[in-house]
Amino acid sequence: MTHDIFQQQPVLENERVLLRPIEENDFDNLLPFSLNEPEIWKIGLVTAAGEENLRNYIATAVKNLNDKKEYPFIVFDKKANRYAGSTRFYDIQQPWLTTQLGYTWYGKDFQQTGLNRYCKLLLATYVFEEWGMERLEFRADANNAQSVAAMKAIGCVEEGILRNHMPTEQGGRRDSIILSILKTEWFGGVKELLQQKIR
Repeated sequence: MTHDIFQQQPVLENERVLLRPIEENDFDNLLPFSLNEPEIWKIGLVTAAGEENLRNYIATAVKNLNDKKEYPFIVFDKKANRYAGSTRFYDIQQPWLTTQLGYTWYGKDFQQTGLNRYCKLLLATYVFEEWGMERLEFRADANNAQSVAAMKAIGCVEEGILRNHMPTEQGGRRDSIILSILKTEWFGGVKELLQQKIR
């Protein structure tokens, strides 16, 4: 049974984190990261460093949500009682039952705190158990060792490298690594692995 994420407009929540659709008025919630931690986006494809970039970042995310192209979330850390960052579903291929999860970033106070695992548990549970998808894909700069290690730690399988795949924010081009979780893998042990990691 599959359903339309854009009709459902899900808000996802567990004991640690709340994920809700990003809104224009989230500018103030994310501005401290934009002004004080510009290095968050140095490896990403799009930057939200600085006020103007953040306004563009949020406006684009909201437009893509309204156009039913992407489903961007703002991340609220319930333990710290603060907004922590953002993540989104994109390249949503409903007929093929696949989606990508990415554009994920957290402020430095929230990195390596376990927050990401709580987020990924919520998001993957939704993808496979509510939305009815067959495949959840992740991509990253092949040189971003921290990101690749984090994805493998939650059960992602490395599939290969897209060479010279896309331009970077700094100029030049990057190789992109592709990883994924399949529905059969989710129910075959990946969900249990993630649940154990956050216990």
